[in-house]
Amino acid sequence: MHLGKVMVVFGTRPEAIKMAPVIKELRKVTDIETVVVVTAQHREMLDQVLQLFGIVPDYDLDLMKEKQDLYSITTGVLTGLKEVMQREKPDLVLVHGDTTTTFAAALAAFYEMIPVGHVEAGLRTRNKYSPYPEEMNRSLTGRLAELHFAPTDVSRENLLAESVASFKIWVTGNTVIDALMETVREGYQFDDSLQGIDFNRRIILVTTHRRENWGNHMRDIYAALLQLVEEFEDVEVVFPVHRNPTVKDLAEEMLGGRERIHLLDPLEYEAFANLMNASYIVMTDSGGLQEEAPSLGKPVLVLRDTTERPEAIQAGTVQLVGTVQNNVYKAARRLLLDRSQYDKMAQAINPYGDGKAAIRIVRVITDFLYVRIGAANIN
Repeated sequence: MHLGKVMVVFGTRPEAIKMAPVIKELRKVTDIETVVVVTAQHREMLDQVLQLFGIVPDYDLDLMKEKQDLYSITTGVLTGLKEVMQREKPDLVLVHGDTTTTFAAALAAFYEMIPVGHVEAGLRTRNKYSPYPEEMNRSLTGRLAELHFAPTDVSRENLLAESVASFKIWVTGNTVIDALMETVREGYQFDDSLQGIDFNRRIILVTTHRRENWGNHMRDIYAALLQLVEEFEDVEVVFPVHRNPTVKDLAEEMLGGRERIHLLDPLEYEAFANLMNASYIVMTDSGGLQEEAPSLGKPVLVLRDTTERPEAIQAGTVQLVGTVQNNVYKAARRLLLDRSQYDKMAQAINPYGDGKAAIRIVRVITDFLYVRIGAANIN
């Protein structure tokens, strides 16, 4: 029995990582035809993940342009997907998370009257400008979606508070844990780009890229890193720097050439995940790392004023420290000095799942398509 066609749409590296386990599970169901569309909102970082997980897109919109803005991404996704959706006529469009690709793909599916499934649904800060534009991307996608795959009970409650019907919500865990468990392994050998790092020291892994942190907020963060390296001789900072010139230029200006601070090009996901596993502390303004690092027993200091992942704070795996230099410095210093505080965070139970989220999601999709076929036959 042919159940139908599912179109999976994503555009960035984090989306590809989190959708890869879902695509893998979908392709195990012979009665479902799976069509993969990438918008390439971020080109180079996306391609690395596609290769790692063996994903060959059926369509590549190749949208990334130099100095692109939210307007060009949104309109590019809308117009590009119009043709693809009208040609393929999928029975369900599957999107992930909170990128501009996610919202625009959901909107394109709505215009074609195609149901939308939202993976990692229900994350909220209730502040539409923090993080920007992600908070509104995921909120608007939630209004358009028919199936909501919430990673946690907190996400489910967020959706219920927005009057989403309970029978449209499934708590699945987060697919990033599925991907992480497939990728991290003991004895991983790093390539030459990481050979200068002394893994006998305590590694602080840093990432920054959020638009709301551009400028003085990042200056404060980087100044705190300089303080930490100066104070602790057994610490090395490893910083895979985002390619955006706003981030890259400031990182080079403040941190370039400093002893025990390693500014790297963005790493492929496999190397990055294993680097995270070899780290002592993770400091980040990313969303996904708040879920991944705790699975590896790594305390996370979140360099933001808000987070859409309060479960991690409640569980004790994550601490929200903001971007003020002294606050960032003190929070990291405490973990470096106080072993009991470190262990408390490192040993807390990760609330984001058991690595079987993709299996749960595909079961729901299969049931959904069965019902659609049954309803079509009745009509």
